[in-house]
Amino acid sequence: MAAKKLDKNSLEHSLQRLQEITESLEQGDVPLDEAVNLYEEGIRISKECAEKLKTAELKIKKLSKGIEEQLTLNKSDEE
Repeated sequence: MAAKKLDKNSLEHSLQRLQEITESLEQGDVPLDEAVNLYEEGIRISKECAEKLKTAELKIKKLSKGIEEQLTLNKSDEE
């Protein structure tokens, strides 16, 4: 089965890139300047991922609240 091509802005793509960076740094054969650049990129991507997850969490909470309110309204209509 062919691997899915990930959108460069997706969380999945970012996590995949973080994995690549981690593997490169763990091998220990990266020159110091490149290791620092990879580390900086990893920190940046990590912050972006945290922001994407926070945004998704807020959307889910908002949707859940809307559903709960609708269910409460529907339940009060039945009474």
